[in-house]
Amino acid sequence: MKPVLYLRLKKKVMATPGQPLTIKDLCRLTGEGIPPEVGSMPVCVPQLGHGNYLVIDVIDIIQLVQKKFPMIEVQQVGPHQMLVEVKLSDKRPRFLYVMLVSLVLFAGSGLAIMNFHTDVSMAAVHERIVFLLTGQHVKKPLLLQIPYSIGIGVGMMLFFNRLFQRKFNEEPSPLELETFQYQETIDQYMINDEKQEVDFS
Repeated sequence: MKPVLYLRLKKKVMATPGQPLTIKDLCRLTGEGIPPEVGSMPVCVPQLGHGNYLVIDVIDIIQLVQKKFPMIEVQQVGPHQMLVEVKLSDKRPRFLYVMLVSLVLFAGSGLAIMNFHTDVSMAAVHERIVFLLTGQHVKKPLLLQIPYSIGIGVGMMLFFNRLFQRKFNEEPSPLELETFQYQETIDQYMINDEKQEVDFS
């Protein structure tokens, strides 16, 4: 009876130009009586000319295994294609660039909040609330506006589930979910578009 190799492609791996990728780099393998050399078989070497993404099909990996180990029966589970993202450079963003982007985001978010409060006449609403509670007209009801402003900041931290590098719980924040879905959409598009399939010939 032939030994059975169960093979499942990883969803995505990162690589650098010139880095050899083996079967165990791209797949999860299991099975009894499987030679350890199977996982060490080279699959491809990403090059600068390949661009940022490579698409690898499980059929090509199965053919590589069966060509060298014809006595092994290969059973594929999971996805049929995977993505290799080639990191062309590992440059970190410059401090000045990060500060500039942070300043623009801070100013933009501040203007958005101020414009919203102007549109809904929040100052007049606060004055009305203070009048209903105390019976006095107060032009600048700071006792209400200061806690309200602090509450906006606290609410944003709770909503995004983060205070600097610290998370309040293990649940992903809405921003993390949106980023995850965006990345999943990009990866699936690259696979469907088959932008750069690996040539195994």
